[in-house]
Amino acid sequence: MVDEHEDDRSIADHVCRFDFQPGWIDLTLDDGTHSEALGMAGAAMRRFNPLELTVKERDLLSDLVDRIRDLNSDQPTLASAFYTPGGVALADLRVDTYGEDETPRPSPAEAVPLLLDWSNAEVVGEPDVRNLGLGVGPAVRIQAVLKTKRLLGFGRQIGEFIKYAVFPPGVNYLIVIRVTWRSMQHSDEIVRLTDELVSTMQYIPVDADGNEVGHAG
Repeated sequence: MVDEHEDDRSIADHVCRFDFQPGWIDLTLDDGTHSEALGMAGAAMRRFNPLELTVKERDLLSDLVDRIRDLNSDQPTLASAFYTPGGVALADLRVDTYGEDETPRPSPAEAVPLLLDWSNAEVVGEPDVRNLGLGVGPAVRIQAVLKTKRLLGFGRQIGEFIKYAVFPPGVNYLIVIRVTWRSMQHSDEIVRLTDELVSTMQYIPVDADGNEVGHAG
């Protein structure tokens, strides 16, 4: 039996874990180098059956490399994408942690305008905002249509997003889960996949070696 106080003292960090359904590919980089992105893309290629691909293998590899580098541009906690068996990417996922020890985190209500703020895009229409209770803590869920500026500012792209802001108890930061997509015809499927994935979220204390506190190995 693990002593409760000893367990508390051994906590060095917390990690978010999800039960990824088939189709989600973990694309989180460790050091963010181009060589690491290439290696990860090559490993991801092995998950696809060449006989099922509806895109050329070189195009899939290029898409994976670009997506990996884009999703990891500013060191997220976790990065992932959902691909069809044919090799078509339907949605991107990022998990980020926000908060400072000396600054109180926003309340769920205060978080809503922050979640609706995009540096290169604007929300179109009325967002669907819901307050939820997840197993890891209270959460705010927002779903809306998003108009994104194209590269160099020419034109706009329409897509959708879901953001979850999760407020784990006992800490001073929040966790933001963001899923974006442009394939509007797949919206129902992506919404279902996102909500199912978030429902599996675990928030686990770990020691300095990354082992779960109170668990051997």
